[in-house]
Amino acid sequence: MSGKKIGLTLGKYAPFHRGHQHVIDTALMEMDEVIVIIYDCPETIDVPLSVRAGWIRRLYPDVRVIEAWDGPTETGDTPEIKRSQEQYVLGLLQGQRITHFYSSEFYGEHMSEALHAVNRLVDPERREVPISGTRVREMPYEERAFVHPVVYRDLIAKVVFLGAPSTGKTTLAAYMADRHNTVWMPEYGREYWELHQSDRRLTQDQLVEIAEGHRDREDALALQARRYLFVDTNAITTYMFSLDYHGAAHPNLAALAEEASKRYDLVFLCEDDIPYDDTWDRSGAVHRGKFHKQIKADLLTRRIPFIPLRGSLEERADRVDEVMKLFAKYRSLGERL
Repeated sequence: MSGKKIGLTLGKYAPFHRGHQHVIDTALMEMDEVIVIIYDCPETIDVPLSVRAGWIRRLYPDVRVIEAWDGPTETGDTPEIKRSQEQYVLGLLQGQRITHFYSSEFYGEHMSEALHAVNRLVDPERREVPISGTRVREMPYEERAFVHPVVYRDLIAKVVFLGAPSTGKTTLAAYMADRHNTVWMPEYGREYWELHQSDRRLTQDQLVEIAEGHRDREDALALQARRYLFVDTNAITTYMFSLDYHGAAHPNLAALAEEASKRYDLVFLCEDDIPYDDTWDRSGAVHRGKFHKQIKADLLTRRIPFIPLRGSLEERADRVDEVMKLFAKYRSLGERL
């Protein structure tokens, strides 16, 4: 054990980017064990500490992550600030021996001295990975190549439009994406249905494939999104279709619907107050009204907050924008109100 090399690095990771990964990757190559301390920093970024720590744990399962919820907030090069930071880190480690301290910052020198560790600087001039947390916060879309997909998806607000068939979801999703210069996720179920339906029906297993396919495409599209991803329908609607078609739903589809209940930042319900577009793949205006009531009841049962949308396309879009002006990802809507 005396010869075991244990590396430590720390930061706010606000957000976690390729530069941070470069430091951890280097430490993993050189050390027997790596520890990462991550600070709470609500003054810097809205993304909670638990979410940011989750990024590191997911990408680096072999790294020990310590969440510093009560760390000192002052930064700088004064003796007082240095001493405060050193004492806090030593307290978190509780006597844990550290042989190498990894960073690309000025504090590497004084922190490594306090730890009696080697000061291992990694790319301090940002030549190998020319990015910073400030740059990513200011321009996340433009700098997304420096952010892992696991992280970038969590920076995008997902806005989903639900409702019965022919309630304007597709038109509104495309319209909002154009208005906000981003991408939108079409209803995968429609595409799948046209290719695989038999006598206007799909099996329960096929409905699971729809929900899975929709989720996977949505995740891929999120990497192209600019701040928002607008989504036409989700697994909850597919689940409701299964109940309508079969009187039951596959357990995997029920699980996907439950996952979808926590997947979106804003949920809008398109009401059935617009003219019904009667196409061959739909079941009629009367069924639309019934199905719409069932979707609304399901959302209420799941206790999913949703905003009803009525009126013309412009009226609906303006209402969405009103809500979005009050919305900030990772902040309570109650605070904004």
